[in-house]
Amino acid sequence: MEKKKKKLPIGIENFEKLRTENFYYVDKTNLIKDLLDNWAEVNLFTRPRRFGKSLNMSMLKAFLELGGDRALFQNLKIYEDTALCEEFMGKFPVIAISLKGMNAETYEKACGMAGQVIRSEARRFQYLLDSERLTPYDKEVFISLLQANMEEDVLCSSLKILSELLKKHHGCKVILLIDEYDVPLAKAFERGYYDQMVIFIRNMFEHVLKTNDNLKFAVLTGCMRISKESIFTGLNNLKVLSVSDVQFDEYFGFTDSEVREMLEYYELSEQYDEVKEWYDGYQFGNVEVYCPWDVINYCDTLRADPDAKPRNYWSNTSSNEAVRRFIRKSDKAATRREIEKLVAGEVITKDIHQELTYKDMYSSIDHLWSVLYTTGYLTQKGKPDGDSIHLAIPNVEIRNIFTSQIMEFFKETVPKNGEMLRNFCQALKNGDSETVEHLLGSYLKKTISIRDTFVKKQMKENFYHGILLGILGFEDTWSVSSNKESGDGYSDIQIETDDGETAMILELKYAQNGNLDTACLEALKQIEKKRYEEALLDEGIDRILKYGIAFYKKRCRVMIAGFGED
Repeated sequence: MEKKKKKLPIGIENFEKLRTENFYYVDKTNLIKDLLDNWAEVNLFTRPRRFGKSLNMSMLKAFLELGGDRALFQNLKIYEDTALCEEFMGKFPVIAISLKGMNAETYEKACGMAGQVIRSEARRFQYLLDSERLTPYDKEVFISLLQANMEEDVLCSSLKILSELLKKHHGCKVILLIDEYDVPLAKAFERGYYDQMVIFIRNMFEHVLKTNDNLKFAVLTGCMRISKESIFTGLNNLKVLSVSDVQFDEYFGFTDSEVREMLEYYELSEQYDEVKEWYDGYQFGNVEVYCPWDVINYCDTLRADPDAKPRNYWSNTSSNEAVRRFIRKSDKAATRREIEKLVAGEVITKDIHQELTYKDMYSSIDHLWSVLYTTGYLTQKGKPDGDSIHLAIPNVEIRNIFTSQIMEFFKETVPKNGEMLRNFCQALKNGDSETVEHLLGSYLKKTISIRDTFVKKQMKENFYHGILLGILGFEDTWSVSSNKESGDGYSDIQIETDDGETAMILELKYAQNGNLDTACLEALKQIEKKRYEEALLDEGIDRILKYGIAFYKKRCRVMIAGFGED
């Protein structure tokens, strides 16, 4: 009987659960060894969403915490280092909190959520109430951490207090793990209480991280590297390990060999090329990695449906706000050209400032480049040159996010140009192909176009298809159909005027070689060959205009076949 395959760990961030309930695990335990060999007092890992930060923090806790289950690490790489396991495994009290749930409408509610996080962690250490090493006053202070409606000053010092009491009881220093440290700041920025939250987080971190003799070391994770002046003031023991650093570069995300091994295990090796094209391409330090969230989800989808095509899993977990804002700052021609180069698979070199405050992030296009880089919408290619980093879109999934946001922006802005839209639609109805070509061409010059290298011909045609549908939407009395079955196939765009007397068939082509005339003629031949006008004639429409429209980058050509009544 064939052995049952392990479950895929979709959304599993608890290391113990993953290891005990038969989930597939990509072994990242050598992160522990590298950290213990090279730790600073405060270690900050910054990585984009969904790259395994929380699972790695849970792994650290499981390895280091007193009373941990050694069996969780059997058959994993770290277990081979018996000396390190003997020295560190299960030897420390560990305080582990996650701030990812601090998503509150107001500052007061955010503080209440922070109190819940602290109380939940403090409850794990209720044995301190029976400690012979703690004084009655110590225990009274500990009880204050278990109370609802904790005062703000107690809340700010709560982690420091907990570390003091744990060290006093156990006689050894404490390890502190803070996951998603920057989420409260991001939410506060979105909801208008950022300044208050900065002061709160700064106070909490200063208490526990600055000159705290009770700590062995601390590990923090987050998406953004928040400016030291903002919340890490005076913290001289901070070691930042960002996406550009070589240290620990292979421990967040899946390497190519890890993805090949997973696909082979689930008998999905035939899908390797698609997985690579869609989800690979991130460079952290010197290592190229895939987004784990995408790979796991797509493998899970393929197991249920072997014919399933890749899709955007990562973008569904975010609002893509950084890309949205970036596209909306593309009013300058130079910025539009840079976006077009990125979407075409080319590389842009920019000075990157990884230390920002949330107030700085969206204040300028220069800062937005840095935000897109640190949050995973852009990745580095090759070695940085000082602060200058060579940037590119990592893969098809992220390129789709950019193109969808470009199209959303187009749809928002197109109604603002009413006179041009009115003239375009009138010329289209009149059979005036020269005016249609002129107006469409002038509009393309102002938009962000999707260019060659990275994008398949069909995807480019879809983009221009979307632009035309957006323009035609101006005439809300017209009936506009997209890919409507007619004759022996599907016409790209079919239009009927409100009086029912005129119809237009638009067939679009992307001229790969730049020969617009040839592409237009090909489009017109397709209309005739596939008999797209047949259904319209059956409806009694005699005046049918047939347009072949060809695109190449920001140029277009429009040809008309003539009127059905002639």
